[in-house]
Amino acid sequence: MLRMRPPPSIVDFSKLLTSITRMKHYSTVLSLYKQMDSFGIPHNTYTLNILINSFCHLNRLGFAFSVLGDILKLGYQPSTATFTTLIRGLCVEGKIGEALQLFDKMTGEGFQPDVLTYGTLINGLCKVGNTSTAIRFLRSMEQRNCRPTVVVYSTIIDSLCKDRQLTEALSLFSDMLAKGISPNNFTYSSLIHGLCILGHWKEAIRLFYAMIHRKIMPDQLTFNTLVDALCKEGMVVKAHYVVDVMIQSDLKPDVVTYNSLMDGHCLRSEMGKTVNVFDTMVRKGCVPSVISYTTLINGYCKIQIMDKAMGLFEEMSQQGLIPDTVTYNTLIHGLCHVGRLRDAIALFHEMVVYGQIPDLVTYRILFDYLCKNHRLAEAMVLLKVIEGTNLDPDIHIYSIVMDGMCRAGELEAARDLFSKLSSKGLHPDVRTYTIMINGLCQQGLLAEASKLFGEMDENDIESYSTFSRNAFKGIFY
Repeated sequence: MLRMRPPPSIVDFSKLLTSITRMKHYSTVLSLYKQMDSFGIPHNTYTLNILINSFCHLNRLGFAFSVLGDILKLGYQPSTATFTTLIRGLCVEGKIGEALQLFDKMTGEGFQPDVLTYGTLINGLCKVGNTSTAIRFLRSMEQRNCRPTVVVYSTIIDSLCKDRQLTEALSLFSDMLAKGISPNNFTYSSLIHGLCILGHWKEAIRLFYAMIHRKIMPDQLTFNTLVDALCKEGMVVKAHYVVDVMIQSDLKPDVVTYNSLMDGHCLRSEMGKTVNVFDTMVRKGCVPSVISYTTLINGYCKIQIMDKAMGLFEEMSQQGLIPDTVTYNTLIHGLCHVGRLRDAIALFHEMVVYGQIPDLVTYRILFDYLCKNHRLAEAMVLLKVIEGTNLDPDIHIYSIVMDGMCRAGELEAARDLFSKLSSKGLHPDVRTYTIMINGLCQQGLLAEASKLFGEMDENDIESYSTFSRNAFKGIFY
């Protein structure tokens, strides 16, 4: 093409560069541009904008800005597209401050930003969590008679939902509808997800119905989000209805969908229905995950059918699934609850052998059982074990141990541990204080207990309830 005589026009080259750009072969654009230079083929603002775009996509912003300098030196006029491309490049690299400065320079020199300019800047602002500034730019758009698109509104609504500013998000949604801008799948999905996170399932369901009424079909994520929220609220019947709508929309429930349904039934102690969901999942060719098995195990642990729970644990391994820390914690808690401490300890050692690191929840379960069952010596051995790991015991674990000490009549040991909390970087919470105050009262040390109660008040630590606070006050004053 370069060797054709006469050479192709700049229009032909522009078409070629555009086609290459659409294929995202940005390095090829740069190579062709150099060849055009070497053959003396002139450029125009359009081809130079393509060059700027290629440099931005290759994260070579310095070169992109040097092309802007070339445009000005050649006496060409930059276009709105020139500035928009550079603003997008700055936003992609997280240089929002510089993008805002370039926008101000652009408008200051009389260039009119279009919907793409605003959309690019608003998207960049939302990605860094600066939603309030994004809203200001939305208002600026409207003042300049630049009509925002559904994408612009949805970007801000999504950002507000992620910031848990649901009132503002819904207000903007209403504003959008009032202006005749139709929401899309992303708009509804963002709002439904945000509402579900905050437990506003009724409003989420209302939007779900509105979405379907507008013939906008939710995607897999939206369906799963709503199913999970309903199940957590105990609305499993409604969740099954949503799954039916999902199937009618030619979307297959996946492992996430089934796990949510299983969890919902487990929360209602409906183990028969939980097993039915699990069996349906397998029958439909959906492979159960670690979470699927853990949910079933948790259900059986809650109703104290530990043989079933242990059987599922073995089945996991046979299916090539590796139990995670949550699985082990669930079983350890279940075993402790039915008094099978030996099995729980054996499982604790097994998880370490198989590379699953116990977390604070694991230790809390074991400490709680040991201390409540007067096995303080074993609890102290376990405390030394955890203190020798990279896992620092938290205030909850120390509170459990101090409670065990007080129950065993070892108040002095509890006092000593309480006095060392600050050196461990920990601060007593309401439970810690309550344990110590009760322990002191049981030993008749009311003056010391009263002093500790006063300290709790001075540190603005709320008591468990008004009743417990008044009860303590009745003793001390």
